[in-house]
Amino acid sequence: MKTIVEPLSFEWDHGNINKSLDKHGVTTHLAEEPFTDPHLLTLPDRSHSQNELRFHLLGSTHAGQILFITYCIRQNKIRIISARPADKKERKIYANKKT
Repeated sequence: MKTIVEPLSFEWDHGNINKSLDKHGVTTHLAEEPFTDPHLLTLPDRSHSQNELRFHLLGSTHAGQILFITYCIRQNKIRIISARPADKKERKIYANKKT
């Protein structure tokens, strides 16, 4: 399932903008990179989508780091909720789907 808005446009919540950096070392710029990954994977986030559709993304940065990102789309803009390095299981899923 691919649910990426093109052209890519991002919106950041000012109260949430540093959360991924503080918790996981992922900058806003780094979190945006996987959205251009031709091998990205997206799935609906069924457990947190009561009020709006949310999605999970597994994708690679330009440097090859695999990130796990939760996001929603508001007014045709991608709004990243959280971004962190993918864990071992998630990296394996990404690698298997990529090949």
